[in-house]
Amino acid sequence: MSEVFEGYERQYCELSANLSRKCTATGALNGEQKKQKVSEIKAGIDEAEALIRKMDLEARSLQPNVKAVLLAKLREYKSDLNNLKTEVKRIVSGNLNAGARDELLESGMADTLTASADQRTRLMTTTERLGKSGDRIKESRRTMLETEELGVSILQDLHSQRQSLLHANNTLHGVDDNIGRSKKILTNMSRRMSRNKWMIGSIIAVLVIAIALILYFKLK
Repeated sequence: MSEVFEGYERQYCELSANLSRKCTATGALNGEQKKQKVSEIKAGIDEAEALIRKMDLEARSLQPNVKAVLLAKLREYKSDLNNLKTEVKRIVSGNLNAGARDELLESGMADTLTASADQRTRLMTTTERLGKSGDRIKESRRTMLETEELGVSILQDLHSQRQSLLHANNTLHGVDDNIGRSKKILTNMSRRMSRNKWMIGSIIAVLVIAIALILYFKLK
């Protein structure tokens, strides 16, 4: 999961909890104090919207599987922010008498705050679940990288073996060439030996004939 997104997310969760506390406290105020608190809450809501926009941009720049998980988180955060806006509208438009305001605080705002608390609880649960999904995605990515490294190592080994085979093939070609040259030399030597044999045989034959003639003339 993106560290940038997680940073924005932490800021938003802290800001949302702070705004919720301010809404609860502002409902019991009057006059200028109430107006000042409402202004602070509105400024905080603007800051929360800016954080949500940043998270949305960051989520959409990530891989599809991670993006889907983060966009689901954003929908929960937007719903939580809308609840806060509703509370602020009720506070601003609540120019009621003390009894009506107390009744509102006891009924409507209590229900709203309860719903908001439930919403935040669901958000925390969803965040934990999405965090586990992110961990599984990280584990899958780590496994994929390990598999990729293993594949690269195997390819390197195969390349090395291929180079060894090519070197052995070249060596065999060199041996074949040497054998061919040796064969030619032996063939030439064999031919020379054959010629020498014929020459020696001819010389012996001539000598035998000469000796026979000499003996013939002497005996005669």
